[in-house]
Amino acid sequence: MNTKYLIIDTRILPQVFTKVIKLKELLRIGEVKDISDGVKKVGISRSTYYKYKDFVFTLSEGVTGHKVTLGLMLAHEAGTLSKILDKIALRRGSILTINQDIPINKAASVTITFDASKLNTEINDLVDELSSIKNVVKVDLIAVE
Repeated sequence: MNTKYLIIDTRILPQVFTKVIKLKELLRIGEVKDISDGVKKVGISRSTYYKYKDFVFTLSEGVTGHKVTLGLMLAHEAGTLSKILDKIALRRGSILTINQDIPINKAASVTITFDASKLNTEINDLVDELSSIKNVVKVDLIAVE
């Protein structure tokens, strides 16, 4: 059977999945000493943790050594694309491709693919950072490979 991955907004998932993710994070950063301590802290059973731990990941856990493609809509202002590229580089993303359309009605569509294997932040956080840059109208996660 082929494995298929989906990107799903956590707001529609049962809370148990976010609790498993939280426990994995607490273990990774050393905030809890072991799984028993962690399950008490997040409010799930050990069996629930073991049932889902190998199947629930944050986006950044699932993209180690992989490519991420973002679609952006930018206002046609000098320096905007440069700021985006600087932010991706600051977060240790390595740009692979950039495709930019000609600006129409003072806005341009840009697609950026980058290597996320050394990213030092969550993909979601990077998308939020890029969205907050002046003249960035929209940022969409198109693909994670």
